Amino acid sequence: MGEYFPVLVIIGLVVAVLFSMIKVLNEYERGVIFRLGRIIDTKGPGLIVLFPVIDKMVKVSLRTITMDVPSQDVITKDNVSVKVNAVIYFKVMDPNKAIIEVENYVYATSQLAQTTLRSVLGEAELDEMLSERERINGQLQDILDKQTDPWGVKVSHVEVKHIDLPQDMQRAIARQAEAERIRRAKVINAEGELQASEKLAEAAKIMGEYPVAIQLRYLQTLSEVATENNSTTLFPVPIDLFEPFLKGKK
Repeated sequence: MGEYFPVLVIIGLVVAVLFSMIKVLNEYERGVIFRLGRIIDTKGPGLIVLFPVIDKMVKVSLRTITMDVPSQDVITKDNVSVKVNAVIYFKVMDPNKAIIEVENYVYATSQLAQTTLRSVLGEAELDEMLSERERINGQLQDILDKQTDPWGVKVSHVEVKHIDLPQDMQRAIARQAEAERIRRAKVINAEGELQASEKLAEAAKIMGEYPVAIQLRYLQTLSEVATENNSTTLFPVPIDLFEPFLKGKK
């Protein structure tokens, strides 16, 4: 057994070297190959063969990365202090640039997103932040995409998730919304009164031209009163019936 020990050791070393030479990359992965410190190629997916000692491979994922941007203290253009957080979606388009041009593209993108969020929202007023969310998201995405392009990173989407307002500002916005609802209710009520007055004026004009219409209206009113359980019934009498007596008295 002792005479075969060196042979077993050699076989074990050969197997270990072979295993170190062979790498397998998934469909969403790419391997940036360095040979003696110089980049030579980007390989993958599938089976990759490396030369021991002289070759080094750095894996890069091509899947979209979802990253939360921590809450940032922002002072808006109209001097309101708010806390804003966001989420960004990005992916590596050029593995070589992502490894060579920046030390850690994920960390660098995160820091860049935080500073850009503070810068863009600091130039907007509070009403714009609340009502023009889509425009601000697009502006953030454009800025981040241009600045990460030299790193081989593509920022596909940016969403402002939550805007945390101070308590006094929340109460002020609630009062403003309530005042707006009251104003709309008054406008709708005034429009209804206007339409009703116009219809009453048209009805009065028609009844003035056709006196029989007034008598028909009297009869309709009587039929409506008679259907209810009333102990007293009022009969509307035209004022024209009293006109001869009034003239005689004069």
